[in-house]
Amino acid sequence: MRQRKASGGIPSKYLLMILSIVCIMLLFFSYSTGFTGGPLETLANHVFIPMQKGIDYIGSSIAISSADTKTKEELVEENEELRAQVDDLNSTISSMELKIKELNELQELYKLDQTYYDYETTGARIIGRGTSNWFNTFTIDKGSKDGIQKNMNVIADGGLVGIVSSVGDSYAVVRAIIDDTSNVSATISSTEDNCIVSGSLEKMTDENLILLSNLDDEDDKVAIGDVIVTSNISDKYLPGLMIGYVSSVSLDENELTKSGTVTPVVDFKHLSDVLVILQQKESYKDE
Repeated sequence: MRQRKASGGIPSKYLLMILSIVCIMLLFFSYSTGFTGGPLETLANHVFIPMQKGIDYIGSSIAISSADTKTKEELVEENEELRAQVDDLNSTISSMELKIKELNELQELYKLDQTYYDYETTGARIIGRGTSNWFNTFTIDKGSKDGIQKNMNVIADGGLVGIVSSVGDSYAVVRAIIDDTSNVSATISSTEDNCIVSGSLEKMTDENLILLSNLDDEDDKVAIGDVIVTSNISDKYLPGLMIGYVSSVSLDENELTKSGTVTPVVDFKHLSDVLVILQQKESYKDE
């Protein structure tokens, strides 16, 4: 790479060397003779002061650049610390939201427990479910060592969920009333007319409903919106547990009984905690 030359054609490095020698000679002459002022001072002012300003400017630029670099590094570090704090806060908020959700669920279970205060219950968490999108069968985190037995009734959301179908030491499987194999002896609360409530996953998927059949309603008193509860004559379900509401009813072909549909009170898509009634229908009859 070729050196850029001064205006007279002399290379810049030689020009700088000549000026430096002249400056040194002038400084030596001034020091030897004690002469100051006049042309030498004027020449010094024109030569040295601009050079000094240039050197000062370069030094200041380097110092500012160094300070800026330090500031950027500090900002990056501070930004990382703030990011970590934000992540911690988000984690804390998520944890608090989860705890609030769990607290609300426990409060709902407590209210339900107070509704059925005649029965001794224990809370349980759902830890698994069947292959469908519904909680038609699911597993809870309590078993025989916790006092859970087969055919114990399970409740949540203010009503009947299902019944314990099998039990292990530390878990139990529950069959919900919406399952295709489920049949519950029920009663229309307002008229005390008996009927059968049957599960239907197809009906739940299409309309969020289960089936009502064998309703004896000679006086045509049963109406849409009537409450349906478990019947006294059920061999497995305790009496008075809410199932849902009548959503439709019509006369059967035999013109003796009626059939229809029921809207369950329990949300069978979003279950997480349930109450198991630690009492079976047989022991309830004995009392």
